[in-house]
Amino acid sequence: MGRLDEMRPRLGVASRLARIALARPCLSLSALVLATGLALAQPAAALLELRFVQPPALPPLPSLTLNARAQIDGTAMTPFSIEDTRLTKSGWNLTVQGQSGAGHSPVFAQYCAKAKCGADAEGYVSGGATLPAGSLTLDSSGASFTGGLGTAPTLECSSPCAIDSASPVKIASDATGLLSGEGVWGANGFSAGSLALAAPTTLRAPPNEEIYRVNVLWTLSTGP
Repeated sequence: MGRLDEMRPRLGVASRLARIALARPCLSLSALVLATGLALAQPAAALLELRFVQPPALPPLPSLTLNARAQIDGTAMTPFSIEDTRLTKSGWNLTVQGQSGAGHSPVFAQYCAKAKCGADAEGYVSGGATLPAGSLTLDSSGASFTGGLGTAPTLECSSPCAIDSASPVKIASDATGLLSGEGVWGANGFSAGSLALAAPTTLRAPPNEEIYRVNVLWTLSTGP
């Protein structure tokens, strides 16, 4: 293993829109490698519909050198956009959470990203190292929705919201009623540190070219 200040971990993003996988490039972090498996859920397609235009995507994090101290590594969240062409005025919610289930982890966990990593097979390492839930957060202070008609939707994370939470966390919403937003609304203007990863003092680079990986689910649903 090389010196910590020589290791540059990468955060890879694999996203899935309407349950179809789309490959995303890896990104560098520091003395460890981080990855996110990103899934998207939205209502079924229709002529008048609620849908992602530009889905939420987690951007690369800048390099971070592990030094046995608690650190925060941050970057700007990428813009995303949502289209609502329904005539129901029934509102919508966008939530995010860590995704559980077979082959998934709702928190960052040690992961082998190839056929074999030493004695570990491809996939999450049984009993491997993990990061605490809530390590990855989004702060939408200063960001806003622009573009559509009516009253703009609301970004809900004026205080940081956990991306890797066990239960759904509301990131954005649109109200009900005659003045509720219609058309395509884009969320933009996220600050330089709006997406932040908390690296604890105990964080160590995993062995055998393994990484830390988390599965994240973004859900766009109808409702106030």
